Amino acid sequence: QVQLVESGGGLVQSGGSLRLSCAASGFTLKHYAIGWFRQAPGKEREGVSCISDGDGSPVYADSVKGRFTITRDNAENTVYLQMNNLQPQDTAVYRCETKLNCRVTSYYHQGQGTQVTVSS
Repeated sequence: QVQLVESGGGLVQSGGSLRLSCAASGFTLKHYAIGWFRQAPGKEREGVSCISDGDGSPVYADSVKGRFTITRDNAENTVYLQMNNLQPQDTAVYRCETKLNCRVTSYYHQGQGTQVTVSS
């Protein structure tokens, strides 16, 4: 079964940290760029970060630069999003997706998401 599964979300206080995981089953992540995006209730989807399939170059939204770090572990078939200094505005459902590259908005696979809630 081909699927992406996110995990690692939860409730954290402002200034805290979480590490999200995006694990693939049924296919190999290393052939894809992997993007993380988030969506809060009543708000539009926001691209958070993306990591390329080749050299692993990361891309970050301005809103998370300096606080979030995206990495990939091809041996574990997993991509991680380390989130530090979390703020209430980071509260959202976070999903990962496989992409052709980090410049496109289309995707091949998408997970169900993990909830991140940051209290003030």
